[in-house]
Amino acid sequence: MKFYRYLKSATLILLSAGILTTSAVCIERVSAQPAATTTKPATAQTLQNNQAISATPLAIVNSPSSYLNKNVIMKAKFDKFSTLGLDYKPAFKSSDDYISFLIKRDDTTHDIPLSEMKLFLKRDMAEKFIELKTNDEIEIKGKVFSDALGDAWVDVSQLTVLKKAPENKNNGEK
Repeated sequence: MKFYRYLKSATLILLSAGILTTSAVCIERVSAQPAATTTKPATAQTLQNNQAISATPLAIVNSPSSYLNKNVIMKAKFDKFSTLGLDYKPAFKSSDDYISFLIKRDDTTHDIPLSEMKLFLKRDMAEKFIELKTNDEIEIKGKVFSDALGDAWVDVSQLTVLKKAPENKNNGEK
């Protein structure tokens, strides 16, 4: 009878140890970050004597820490100017000096801004782009300066309009 009690206790101890070990492994694997994509590392291009990485906006958003403190070049469709992310202390950009803007997600057919990417443009530079319209194709050069909140925060150093969006023939804009 003592042998069975001993066997039962030993079994419970082993099961408990196995559950704790499995739980610890699972906790390490769980992350609030989006799942990594199979995007290959970007190619390098020159940005004023600093190496810049050509990447898609979604690749940067999916792994902002991989691009942290790196210069990036990306193409996107402009959505709108915004105040998103301004004056947020962990990744501070003052609303007095900067304006932010949104680009569109390119992984959907719907009009959805890529709000996980915070793009900051100095106000004096932004004044040159006041005529930007939704769906204008642009090239953005800048530096990922923070990954606060798990998002990519980009200080834009150069913005180029590649292609203007077709004019909407309707009386109103979307």
